[in-house]
Amino acid sequence: MPGWSPVPMILDIGLPEMAVIAVVAILVFGPDKLPELARQAAQWVKIARRFANQARDELRDELGPEYADLELKDLDPRQIVRKHILEALEDDDEDEDEDDEPDVLEDGEVPPFDDEAT
Repeated sequence: MPGWSPVPMILDIGLPEMAVIAVVAILVFGPDKLPELARQAAQWVKIARRFANQARDELRDELGPEYADLELKDLDPRQIVRKHILEALEDDDEDEDEDDEPDVLEDGEVPPFDDEAT
């Protein structure tokens, strides 16, 4: 597999980029301060995650039981558009399924003709 890395991609940062960041961090902060800075960064990530979870739970409580399965990713505009497009396509498929009978011309009826199509 070209470009495969055993390290999972985080925000489109691969193994080479992570190595460069680690080397720069060691050069800038020094090996003595690096563990403490990593601990602080981990605490910030935990705080941010806790804040996001609390915001999600509060939003669920305010919206009521019909939105109990709400996830924050559902509020992403791309997800909303994708969801509505898929629903519209499914509705179109259902409409086409209902009209399976072909239109039959009556005796003497002229079929439709489109000048621009030919």
